[in-house]
Amino acid sequence: MSGKVHLKIAIAEHPHTAAIRNGSIPIEGVDAEFITVHPQIGAFRRMVRDLEFDVCELAPTTYIIARAYGAPFVALPIFVVRRFHHAGLLVRPDAGINTPKDLEGKKVGVRAYSVTTGAWTRQVLIDEFGVDVSKVTWVVDDEEHVTQLKLPPNVIHAPAGTSLADMMASGELVAGFGANAGIGRTGDPTGGWKEVEANYPDLMPNAAELEADYYARTGVYPMHGTIVVKDSVLAEHPWIARSIYEAFDRAKQEWLSRLDAGDVGPKDKKYLALRKIVGHDPLPYGIEENRKTIEALEATAFKQGLTPRRMSMDELFVDPRV
Repeated sequence: MSGKVHLKIAIAEHPHTAAIRNGSIPIEGVDAEFITVHPQIGAFRRMVRDLEFDVCELAPTTYIIARAYGAPFVALPIFVVRRFHHAGLLVRPDAGINTPKDLEGKKVGVRAYSVTTGAWTRQVLIDEFGVDVSKVTWVVDDEEHVTQLKLPPNVIHAPAGTSLADMMASGELVAGFGANAGIGRTGDPTGGWKEVEANYPDLMPNAAELEADYYARTGVYPMHGTIVVKDSVLAEHPWIARSIYEAFDRAKQEWLSRLDAGDVGPKDKKYLALRKIVGHDPLPYGIEENRKTIEALEATAFKQGLTPRRMSMDELFVDPRV
């Protein structure tokens, strides 16, 4: 390596990536220009549509779809956000939805069909509860990040000027996702979304118990943020994959040591809870460490009509340790 390679990098502010962003853990051989996008979801769209960054934290479902349609960037097996998805699908208490199968034939709201929260929750509905998600009408009120995505016929858009929160309140929807995946927002994309309280019961009130059992049986641990790098960067500087991976891993190891010492911030609490299910490292990196999870998301994306074809591990991930 002669000199450093300048890279524009858009990653969110996480406790386990802070040392990379502030420069205390450098990416070897890289002159990093960090771009902050609030919220990070804004960077997703800018990356898949305009290739604005050299390195970007991207939602994994968005990434798999984009890669299937020929996006010129590839993922490293670095997963900076994790959570399970038995919780978060909220139901109207008067809608007669007592089991997941009761969703068939009904309308359910989700911000966008390809949002990773929706994809992982539908994976649970399909594989754990036998729901035919093609018999559910999925109502969306936002654009999909990947413009080439052809939505299945059972996905419809909310009427103009109507939010999913409004439709849930009026009874037009029997269920919907909370927070920024759906009914926890009101407003419109042009005027700006506003978070609102979504005070509905969860479809699976015993979600924590179900999640622990699911992981014990399947080894699948849903990921959200993953790190992608432009193909052109790796073609010219293949060593950058290892440099990025090692920096992220070192930052995570230091973070784990702080957790062990009891140095816990507000954003760390969910990972302390996840440790009880998945073990000491709640953010495992690496292809083999995550093979079951990656394969589960790739397979369910195809089942759900999100990707036009099946994809191999080699197409989706570069192994930086090889």
